[in-house]
Amino acid sequence: MLNFARLWLRFKKEIALAYALVRDPRAPMSSKLLIGAAVLYVLMPFDLIPDIPLIGWLDDGLIAYLLLQFATKLLPPDLLGALRAGVDSKRGGAQRPVHG
Repeated sequence: MLNFARLWLRFKKEIALAYALVRDPRAPMSSKLLIGAAVLYVLMPFDLIPDIPLIGWLDDGLIAYLLLQFATKLLPPDLLGALRAGVDSKRGGAQRPVHG
């Protein structure tokens, strides 16, 4: 069974990483543009699949997730490590255990 608490914590961590990436001057513009595209896709008024509760939202989440993953793949490994470390330190540690 899917653990929604872990999924939610990972989602929050990925959003924090995307925010840090956009704000960092060392990040390549291509990564920043992909983050912007992910945000725009989620916010745009038309969708590939109409916003039927749950099903329609899944395409938004999946495409945004894939764009965020591609944006981080374009980062140099040392910059990605530094950004992840910064996000982890602001969130109270590398991994907080989730009970459930």
